[in-house]
Amino acid sequence: MEQLLNTEIYNGNTIGDYLTLEFLVALLGDVLSVILIIILGFIISGWVQRRIANIGQKNRHLDPTLFNFLGNIARYLILAFAGLFVLNTFGIQTTSIVAVIGAAGLAIGLALQGTLSNVAAGVMIIMFRPIKIGDFVEVNGVSGTVKDISLNYTELANLSNVQVIVPNAEVWGNTITNYSINQTRRAEWVFGVGYGADLKLAEQVIRDTIMADERSLTDPAPFLQVNNLGDFSVDFLCRVWVQSSDYFQYQADMKRKVKEALDANGIDIPFPTRTVLNENA
Repeated sequence: MEQLLNTEIYNGNTIGDYLTLEFLVALLGDVLSVILIIILGFIISGWVQRRIANIGQKNRHLDPTLFNFLGNIARYLILAFAGLFVLNTFGIQTTSIVAVIGAAGLAIGLALQGTLSNVAAGVMIIMFRPIKIGDFVEVNGVSGTVKDISLNYTELANLSNVQVIVPNAEVWGNTITNYSINQTRRAEWVFGVGYGADLKLAEQVIRDTIMADERSLTDPAPFLQVNNLGDFSVDFLCRVWVQSSDYFQYQADMKRKVKEALDANGIDIPFPTRTVLNENA
């Protein structure tokens, strides 16, 4: 029996050592330390996560999505360190565990390379904000209004209000055309009139019609002049600035209004014609 009690079983301790009061007290102390570490880990990690998230929520120039993501990373890192402290408390060597976790992380990273590239691109989009929710953009050949920007993808609604999901790597890695970033845009049209038309009158009709619209901006000044002598028409190039939010409807409205105004003033708007000669005639 005495030989059994003196048998070494763990960390140089024997069964007899485990049955001593000192060992039980030490074990109880370790358990209480572990419980305290775990509680403190959750409290501190939660506090740090909330503090980082609040930075993005309180500053309107910062995107809360990024800071929520950073807060979650900080939380899990603190919990991971708390877990290592727990293992050390029980005398477990953590060096090999960290090495295994690192190797596993590398393997997972290689397996999820595409997903991680989307996440990295999502962080860059959220941090540098080349686009934001509500912008009308063109990216990777797709045009639409930005509805959501997550860490993995960007959601657009195209002109037909159809949902389009674009991976963030394709957003960040391609040319982005943001039509909403500036408050004003320049609308541009080419209006053709017949060669027999009074060009001075035609210019005045076009200018008065466009500038009569309250959406037309006078600063910068509008541009209107003969730009081309075509095969069938004298072409006026017209450029007028407008609020970006009015651009599409404004551009369409002006085409109709100018056409009606030219008709009302008897100014011919030519169209291509073809004369067929009968050689047998």
